[in-house]
Amino acid sequence: MRVAILGATKGMGRALARAAAERNDAICILGRNDVDLERSAADLSVRGARGSVGSVACDLEKPELFGPAIDEARDALGGLDAVVVTAAIFAGQEELEANPELAERLLRVDFTNTVLFCEAAKKALLKDGGGTLCVFSSVAGERGRKPVILYGAAKAGLTHYLEGLDHKHRIDGLRVVTVKPGFVKTSMTAGLEPPPFAGEPDAVARRVLRAIDRGVPVVYTPAPWRWIMAVIRSLPRAIMRRLNF
Repeated sequence: MRVAILGATKGMGRALARAAAERNDAICILGRNDVDLERSAADLSVRGARGSVGSVACDLEKPELFGPAIDEARDALGGLDAVVVTAAIFAGQEELEANPELAERLLRVDFTNTVLFCEAAKKALLKDGGGTLCVFSSVAGERGRKPVILYGAAKAGLTHYLEGLDHKHRIDGLRVVTVKPGFVKTSMTAGLEPPPFAGEPDAVARRVLRAIDRGVPVVYTPAPWRWIMAVIRSLPRAIMRRLNF
């Protein structure tokens, strides 16, 4: 697989890139920090990535870079089979309510700009006859919940966009894979108390790679979160108002 990954220098993106390298995929990584990109490219080369690991500057806060960055990744790989988006911002509800500027930034990056990046990736993949667009959303978007009102709203919007994209373009050869992680132990969740069924990045990465290979439209990871969220979606509002989950 020839895959471009936005967010491959940290957390789940790094774990996914390493898993892809270890099975000899060709990889180009996109990110905003040149030093991190250089280190990650060297790491992926050692782990078995096919050919030279390319790196391209791309920042989710700078939409003007999206199209050129994807084109550069496509040129570096000689084509694209998949584009993966793991980059995002996370903050808790209380912090966001206390900091309107951070709240605006999170909503812009996690929804608006991520959608714009996906639009650019979609065009590039369809130009070559199709491929896979894999994007990390979150179980936080499944139901309005007190601790993640704003973050969940951004992810809910992203999930609906990705579902619509899959409905429209599957016939054109574009497979859209929406990843809905529960709690995963990465730098994004550092300092938070892990709940039961918290995931490890490497195990989550392997599950996501299998979903990409198969073109599975939606993947919950770790797997128990599918059933946890089925229960949460079924709860009456009167009960949800009493819960802090």
